Amino acid sequence: MRLSTEKMAFEVDGGIGWMIFNNPERRNALSLEMWGAIAEILGSYEADDAVRVVVMKGAGDKAFVSGADISQFEKNRSNADQAAEYTRISEEAKQIMMSMKKPLVAMIRGYCLGGGLGIALNADIRVAADDSQFGIPAGRLGIAYGFDNLKQLVDLVGPAKAKEILFTARRIPAAKALEIGLVNEVVPVDELEDFVVDMASTIANNAPLSVKASKLTIGEVVKDGAERDFEMISRLSEECFNSADYKEGRTAFMEKRKPVFTGR
Repeated sequence: MRLSTEKMAFEVDGGIGWMIFNNPERRNALSLEMWGAIAEILGSYEADDAVRVVVMKGAGDKAFVSGADISQFEKNRSNADQAAEYTRISEEAKQIMMSMKKPLVAMIRGYCLGGGLGIALNADIRVAADDSQFGIPAGRLGIAYGFDNLKQLVDLVGPAKAKEILFTARRIPAAKALEIGLVNEVVPVDELEDFVVDMASTIANNAPLSVKASKLTIGEVVKDGAERDFEMISRLSEECFNSADYKEGRTAFMEKRKPVFTGR
């Protein structure tokens, strides 16, 4: 796969598909081209059986993603028509992130602000280094976030903390982010990558159909009752029980060995 920009990078290693925000000179601020490449990378990973879990990270040691590349606003978002096109491209990438059936992990170091936090909110699991800082500076820029991003934030931290984050536009240190539920784990900087690789490898070695069923079913659990797809949940359960992986899991347990799952 050849990307349309060098500001995004990717690699696959041991069942882990890495997506790298590669704009370190601007603290990985998101450009329009980067949004397009996000959709390309995640679409490819979703279709690749060799990829069991996806990890997002920022290049360098300063930022995961520091927000939108404001230097592009005059060129790409200076009027309503341009803003609509920017929104179309970025929303396509966000929809792919939100609809992925494979686990998505955010490995966060440094700044995770604005649109960068929006991306992290789409991850199933967020692991942060202890030097990370989080925030949404919309109140200082005169912009507003849409329903999906704010619902994700409210679901994680509750409406009161979401209002505090948005109203004050203050930066939140990693320890506070952990306390309010914005991230799953906070680890020392020098342990971050090893911790995330170990977690992602554990996920990659588990039964893919079971992991997918868990992700999709939890997605239904957090929906309003009338919107829940109970037929899909039932199909996912049947798919697991009828799979070769279920047989392999039972056999490996009886034989006291590590199972080898194929996703079938």
